[in-house]
Amino acid sequence: MHTISQEQALDVMPLEGAERTRFWRDTRFDGMECLTATFITHEFAPHAHDTFSIGAIEAGSQISKIRGERSQAGPGDFYLINPDEIHDGHPGGGGYRYRMVYPSTELLVNILEDVTGRPFKGTPSFSKRMLRDPDLAQSFYHAHKALEQATGALEAEERMFGVLATMFERHGSSIIVPVETREQSAVQRARDYLTENYAEDIGLDELAKVAGLSRAHLIRAFRRQYHITPHAFLTDKWVRAAKTLLRHGWSAVDTAYQCGFADQAHFTRHFKARTGVTPGAFRAG
Repeated sequence: MHTISQEQALDVMPLEGAERTRFWRDTRFDGMECLTATFITHEFAPHAHDTFSIGAIEAGSQISKIRGERSQAGPGDFYLINPDEIHDGHPGGGGYRYRMVYPSTELLVNILEDVTGRPFKGTPSFSKRMLRDPDLAQSFYHAHKALEQATGALEAEERMFGVLATMFERHGSSIIVPVETREQSAVQRARDYLTENYAEDIGLDELAKVAGLSRAHLIRAFRRQYHITPHAFLTDKWVRAAKTLLRHGWSAVDTAYQCGFADQAHFTRHFKARTGVTPGAFRAG
């Protein structure tokens, strides 16, 4: 009689029943956030990260919109999302299981310099946000699993270092700063104002005056530039600020109050819609 381990059973388990998430920070990679999850019905609201978002689908499929472009990813597909790029996601069909890491720009630069042995000039970025690379996806799966299972330091670090370096070698680029138009400068002022004053109760009229645009023009231009409305951007900023406080040990109650959420339920709903986990799970990770 052929038997399989619990780990192997989870790998072949159909995407049915309860959703599962595991979130942790890996000290071997400067506290890089890591996530493995199975989602059957959970839908991510449009959001962005301060870090890169790199991941691969293990089973099932996910439908997402990244910078306004809709795509569907399955096993063998990769997400390579740069910092501050708006994206969402929801299950395609019967759900999906995936693995993600969220390396900072500094960590990625350090890895690239370590692997190549020379200084990295410019700002790292990925030119494609969703691509197909089955071999690399399989390597990422094994590297991510080594982190999750707390495999020996040398093996785990070697695997993830190699995978991240190969990703950038095959699919990386340097950010080219576009020439700004007057409208882009206006919505940039509005975005910066929201970022700097997110804890205040900012009104649309106030924001429009900062941008120098009409209220309707601002909403249209902001969505066109950032693929999200000003209010949705502000909510996402609240969540990103909350993540920082939770990392520093703040309670969920105090964090919700500090970041402008109406109450604990409001905070939890928006936090999970953008991270896939509850504030408590994120804090404990």
